[in-house]
Amino acid sequence: MNLLDQLVMAPRLALALTLWTPLACGGLSSIAHGADRPNVILCMADDLGWGDTGYNGHPVLRTPHLDRMAEEGIRFDRFYAGAPVCSPTRGSCLTGRHPSRYGIPSANSGRLKSEEVTLAEVMKQHGYATGHFGKWHLGTLTAEIKESNRARPGNAKDYAPPWDHGFDVCFSTEAKTPTYWRAGSYEDYGTHYWTGPGEMVPADAIQGDDSKLIMDRAVTFLRDVASRDEPFFLVIWFHAPHLPVVSAPPYTDGYTDHQDYYGCITALDEQMGRLRGELKKLGVAEHTMLAFTSDNGPEGKPSAPGRTAGLRGRKRSLYEGGVRVPGLFVWPEMAPGPQTLETPCSTSDYFPTVLDAIGYQLPEAQARPYDGVSLLPLLRGETETRPRPIGFAHKQQVALIDNRYKLYRGTPASAYQLFDLTEDPSEANDLSTEHPEVIKSMGTTLEAWRASCKRSNRGEDY
Repeated sequence: MNLLDQLVMAPRLALALTLWTPLACGGLSSIAHGADRPNVILCMADDLGWGDTGYNGHPVLRTPHLDRMAEEGIRFDRFYAGAPVCSPTRGSCLTGRHPSRYGIPSANSGRLKSEEVTLAEVMKQHGYATGHFGKWHLGTLTAEIKESNRARPGNAKDYAPPWDHGFDVCFSTEAKTPTYWRAGSYEDYGTHYWTGPGEMVPADAIQGDDSKLIMDRAVTFLRDVASRDEPFFLVIWFHAPHLPVVSAPPYTDGYTDHQDYYGCITALDEQMGRLRGELKKLGVAEHTMLAFTSDNGPEGKPSAPGRTAGLRGRKRSLYEGGVRVPGLFVWPEMAPGPQTLETPCSTSDYFPTVLDAIGYQLPEAQARPYDGVSLLPLLRGETETRPRPIGFAHKQQVALIDNRYKLYRGTPASAYQLFDLTEDPSEANDLSTEHPEVIKSMGTTLEAWRASCKRSNRGEDY
């Protein structure tokens, strides 16, 4: 019996949520049973910086719907993407594991392995309708034609579409697209939307703002499953504001600089408001866990329009500006009032949090190392600290973040740097000489985590 089968046969056995070794732990949501299991929607922007929202102090950008989510729900002020680039973060969302464990070290590298258990597979096995809408970037969507970044005729080694990983309904692209489709540009761009094996979306259906096109399909899916009174799991991964950045009125109205960049973010924001409005119309908003984040920090040089709000580094960096991202969570039934949380949390936490919320736990006998932790104790106010640190690895960089400190090393030959993120989120003051004991302790923990990831990547978890 494989691990996915055991998820169905043994729904309440011990869940392995440790970073390095299987460890049993208890704790189920008090509302997670039977028909009361919540709906789940995971939304993500692409290259949206920590400072690219109104609620985080942007002086120009209009993001009223994200601002309202921050005012009404849970605002994570230390939320981290799993990596400083796209694909690894997306893998962490669906598996609860750092992608170093299964060979997705960077964008356009590796693919989501069939041995990995995804949230969509678990939810589908437990009666949820599942849908993926937008950017995939965890493998190619065809091996029949030249397409997007990596798809080529006969290239089966990179083929890993969402419909092979638990998603019933798809409207997906392999990688980036323009954030706004000019008339006639779809076929010329070389990247298409796909809905299934060999099912490419025709050109006459692709025109206008890309975030709206994605949400059009997601809303259709929502209405369909709501009409059948089915629970649902949606992944909505926008392309905005990733290059090529394009926008148009009315989204660009009122912006004098960086009109395309600001416009595509305002368009994305509008679609988040539309989504929340649709959930209310369908009568399922109270019972739906809705999360929003970004896959990494902003693209480009410091002079580019994306903002980190003073955090050091940008996309591709393991300094804060590359991995600390907007993090929002709205679930009225579970967290009815606004909260601002300073506890470090990560995209790897989605997997164990959702499993905890629906009342199902991984079988102890087949437990494998997981890097995420369930956030429900934090959301319920039962704790204010993270039980274990967050590990990062990207190319030569490594980092480890706990409730207070961050350990960072840029290359294997360089010395560790140490930052107190509670006092110095901009990472201006290296405290490594002042706290050698912290360096030693966190360094030992980081190396143990890296060794665990290497064992996982050799296939020892399977």
